[in-house]
Amino acid sequence: MNNKFKTLLLIIACWISQNSFAQYHIKDPGAISLNGNWMFVLDPAELGMSNQWYKEGVAKPSRQDIVTVPHCFSADPRYEFYTGTAWYRKFFPWKPTSGKRVILHFDAAFYKTYVWLNGQKVGEHEGGYTPFSFDVTSLLKEGNNELVVAVNNNTWKTNTIPGVKDNGDVVDAFVGWVNYGGLIRPVYLTIEPEVYAENIKIETTPDLAKNTASITTRIRVKNASTNAATPKINFIVFQDKKPVALKWKTKPTTIPAGQTALIEAEASISAAEVKLWDLDQPNLYELKATVGTDSIGSHFGIRKIEIRDAQILLNGKPLKVGGGNRVLDYPGLGSMEPDWLVEKDFRLMKEAGMEFQRLTHYTPTEYYYDLADKYGMLIITEVGNWQLTGKQMDNDSMRANFKSQFREMAERDWNHPSVIAYSVGNEYLSDKPGGQRWTKDMIAFAREVDPTRLYTFASMQINTRPAKPEDEASQYVDFVSANIYGGHAKTLDHIHKLYPDKPVFISEWGTRSDGNGGEAYQAQHIRDVIAEVRKRPYVAATSWWTYNDYRSKLFGTNVNGFRPWGIVGPDRSPRRAYKVHQDELSPVTIEKVSYKSGEQGANTLTIKVTARADFPARRISGYYIQTSNTKVSMPELNPGESKEVAIPVLGFEGKTHISIYKPTGFLTVEAEFALE
Repeated sequence: MNNKFKTLLLIIACWISQNSFAQYHIKDPGAISLNGNWMFVLDPAELGMSNQWYKEGVAKPSRQDIVTVPHCFSADPRYEFYTGTAWYRKFFPWKPTSGKRVILHFDAAFYKTYVWLNGQKVGEHEGGYTPFSFDVTSLLKEGNNELVVAVNNNTWKTNTIPGVKDNGDVVDAFVGWVNYGGLIRPVYLTIEPEVYAENIKIETTPDLAKNTASITTRIRVKNASTNAATPKINFIVFQDKKPVALKWKTKPTTIPAGQTALIEAEASISAAEVKLWDLDQPNLYELKATVGTDSIGSHFGIRKIEIRDAQILLNGKPLKVGGGNRVLDYPGLGSMEPDWLVEKDFRLMKEAGMEFQRLTHYTPTEYYYDLADKYGMLIITEVGNWQLTGKQMDNDSMRANFKSQFREMAERDWNHPSVIAYSVGNEYLSDKPGGQRWTKDMIAFAREVDPTRLYTFASMQINTRPAKPEDEASQYVDFVSANIYGGHAKTLDHIHKLYPDKPVFISEWGTRSDGNGGEAYQAQHIRDVIAEVRKRPYVAATSWWTYNDYRSKLFGTNVNGFRPWGIVGPDRSPRRAYKVHQDELSPVTIEKVSYKSGEQGANTLTIKVTARADFPARRISGYYIQTSNTKVSMPELNPGESKEVAIPVLGFEGKTHISIYKPTGFLTVEAEFALE
């Protein structure tokens, strides 16, 4: 077979893989996908490095599997319990072009990754859920190229994040979720000019009184050429596909050869052009910037998050919202997140009333945040300090690792209006000196990276132990996040006494579906706890642990490998608790007032709709009522307000099903009424 024919086959294979695996969202529309078929082999004896499997012409293992990337080897029954290094290898064709840079991107690989191209070391990366990239221009060659990646998923160590505790206790020798290894998110190439935009940060500051806003952009520009460059910058902003007229102020910036610079610009948005982003009206803008011959863009929203009077305010109004923690786990997929699963989980969570949450202890795929922006959801995003000890949190290399992972997370997500806060960890000893130092220092560092968000961490030490505010690290946060399992009323009162000016977010609460009382008790637990929350106006949100069941190697896991905390099972089948959570966390309630039968089927059901006054609570506007044959607009309601609505119904079956939907098309509550 001649080389030209080989190259043609490789091009065809690349095209097939790119189109077959488009279900995995790639942000850059011009990306060249490397998803699809890769050669794969485990390395339990750790021979690959010493035998130089990454080099061209070196003998490779004689037997290799063909796998599909994105790939989670821990989800394959053959490799399910494997912890160690695995090797991936892919050939792809290339035709070099002058005056361009080629960047190799990994949206995430768990956990430690080493990369070679054509036998040459490209780089390495630590961290399992954040994106990373390398400039591979000088390593590419015309024709066939060989990309080799070694991925190690061993996070059962005391120096990884996440990692096990260094206290010597065998009970603590596991992380709370499975170390799903592999190239778990897309791999792709982008082609850039020699002067190109690496990233853009868009900040908006609304004036709620005047309904105006200011906008500031910061573009990080890389000059990879051999000459200094002063790129010309232009901006176009759209809202609902219509251009927004803005006058930008920017200063020309000269970037020395081989250097990177931040180029800032600012503008004002008039009242006529401002549409605020919130949960039910998630208005988005799109900014496109040209930087010399390059371009970069992002969606953004205009909204204001602030703390006042023990409340979290969104656009000047108190937040009172339910939420849930989502673990990256699905049978047969492990921690992979194809678009269909993200969309399914998003809808199920949104319709369960889970709209304000710390999703979990690490960063999910960005597509989830795209949906949150588009359809309205509030997210606290977190890097995996899961119960690290004081000694670990004082370690310089651990701190550097955390900072690196945090920066990668923040720089990916900082334009998402759905992201309102960052968390610097979960359930560490925040009442000890090491936990105090960590919280103070990591929040200070994080504010330098992104000063526009709120900051918190999920505490369990605050629940009963500290006697004074200065005894616990929640003194450094904007709002208190507490994981509460039992004694909710007493615990909330204790926290509020310690920090009367800080709102409280219940970052975890819940009970397993297989405990005493089973699913019935799990459902009743939701009613009981929310009843206590409604008595306490300083509680901003409740985030149920967990939305879904998940696999774990932690003690207390069932023999089938799952921890059944979910209101849905591993396959997303709703439990009894799902409907209860939906009912209790809907901002709208519905009840029957009367039914009147008329001639020739002209029947009328009158219902009363009420906007909850306590929790959850927000102004109701744009909601609508749906029956099997009718759609009726719902009246606008302020919290605590009720109105009656007359609905024409058929009445043939003696009952009718009523559903109320949010303006974004997601169900919020439903009920069935007898027609009598």
